[in-house]
Amino acid sequence: MSTKIQNKTDIIITRVTSTISVLVTVVLLIWGGKTLVNYLEYEDTNDAQIDEYINPITVRANGYIKTVNFIENQEVKKGDTLVVIDNSDYTVQQDEANASVLNAEAQIAVLNSNVHTAETAASGSRARIAAAKAKLWKQEAEYARYKKLFDLESATRQQLETVQSLLEVAQADYNAAKEDYSAAMSRAQDIAVQSQVLRSEVTRRRAVLKRNDLNTSYTVVTAPYDGKMGRRTIQPGQVLQTGQTIAYIVDRSAGKWVVANFKETQIGKMSVGEDVEVEVDAFPDEHFKGKIESLSAATGSRFSLLPPDNATGNFVKIAQRIPVRIRITGDPDQVKLLNAGMSASVQVRKRSHS
Repeated sequence: MSTKIQNKTDIIITRVTSTISVLVTVVLLIWGGKTLVNYLEYEDTNDAQIDEYINPITVRANGYIKTVNFIENQEVKKGDTLVVIDNSDYTVQQDEANASVLNAEAQIAVLNSNVHTAETAASGSRARIAAAKAKLWKQEAEYARYKKLFDLESATRQQLETVQSLLEVAQADYNAAKEDYSAAMSRAQDIAVQSQVLRSEVTRRRAVLKRNDLNTSYTVVTAPYDGKMGRRTIQPGQVLQTGQTIAYIVDRSAGKWVVANFKETQIGKMSVGEDVEVEVDAFPDEHFKGKIESLSAATGSRFSLLPPDNATGNFVKIAQRIPVRIRITGDPDQVKLLNAGMSASVQVRKRSHS
């Protein structure tokens, strides 16, 4: 009886073992077949990361921080105020520059008035020239008449000398009127030149005012584009220097991409524009789509601080990695889940090249 039970037990164990072996074999065949198909049809790598533009925000003005209007990891829009710097020194310079411009413009107004006065004086001198010329012409005619009378002994020498002296006075008055007119015109021209010089000075002072306005505007630091702020390391009251980095911002407007480092033996059948499947470790249930945007012009090692030089000896051949940039496409809400630095796995379908 016990022998029969033992035989039945052995038969059951054998059947169970055979069934499990068959199931394991089937699973291994399916897994192996799938792996083989993937190996034949796809190139893949898990040496990949999500990337975005992460840019520093630097200040362009010196001063004490008045307010800080962002917190760590805050979403911001382009133009949002991030930091306000105390602008007291800059507003004083701005007021001084504005007063300087107003002063120069007032001087131009005074010079314009002086030009008008000088031109009026020149017009008066021109009128005196005409009067002196008429007087001179009359005295010349009078002298000619008395000269004839003197030659005919109808006038005395005294009378002739008196007329001659009046002629000389008229000539002197005429010359003086012409010199006064020339002096008045020269004075008007000098004032006009001074006015032009002062206009140039006004232009320069307006440029200074514009620069001061620009410097004052730098005391308000705004977000350069839509993005997400990084770590905050500043506090109100802290002194900032020109060029100092106050925060980092992740540029949301430039999109996201994957940098996948494929082996040099894998990229032979890849080309720009190919569809890519991306899996991100942080979201194993999500499937992301992408397209190859570009292939690096050199291996990653060539862009390192100290590129390897195989001519130095002890050469060991190692498969190099080529960075491939992949643009993430698809549902924007899905893409928002991704953050720079996340690890990813990438699959690219092989294509035959004739």
